[in-house]
Amino acid sequence: MKKAIVLLSGGLDSATCLAIARSEGFECYTMSFDYGQRHRNELQASEKVSAAMGAVEHRTFKLDLRQWGGSALTDDSLDVPKDGVGRTVPVTYVPARNLVFLSLATAWGEVIGAHDIFIGVNSVDYSNYPDCRAPFIASFAETARLGTCAVDENWQWQIHTPLQNLSKAEIIRRGSELLVDYSLTTSCYDPDDQGRSCGKCDSCRLRHQGFLDAGIPDPTLYH
Repeated sequence: MKKAIVLLSGGLDSATCLAIARSEGFECYTMSFDYGQRHRNELQASEKVSAAMGAVEHRTFKLDLRQWGGSALTDDSLDVPKDGVGRTVPVTYVPARNLVFLSLATAWGEVIGAHDIFIGVNSVDYSNYPDCRAPFIASFAETARLGTCAVDENWQWQIHTPLQNLSKAEIIRRGSELLVDYSLTTSCYDPDDQGRSCGKCDSCRLRHQGFLDAGIPDPTLYH
């Protein structure tokens, strides 16, 4: 079986991405990031999802993006917006987050011989983050080739984005077909002390509307 690194946040998109990678015959190594995010309950969710879906190994990489903040997810002085999904890049965007995460996934992949990386980015029902768009992913794949042994050994990095052009409802239907247990996942940017979702941030709104559009009950616990 070919090995793949799957970036796993603990949300419904990355859980679906893991299920797709497994369905395509990959031996999956899941990778999460403790980067100082305010919604730290996603780390426990990613561990549960990884175990439930039979990943070979799960790693949580620690780094501190609170050192410079710049996002409502890494700076407590900034409020998480809860007035609806807009058309501009919101303050919940973490500068260069996927660039950093993919670089670290590439490093681990090179060590274990995994030349395939799965990431659950989407550019249909999303918060307009620039690092979720297809041109960035294509550019990164070439950068990774030039910056690793791939350039001398004549192989390519494959960055898989199976959710890129799917609506949230289509993602949920696909995951349900693959028996993803969405009750294990969390998407909220601003959960309460008990881990319950706010229901008002962009991520909660997109998630809940996706379940409505898919005609599938939303298992999320909201406060």
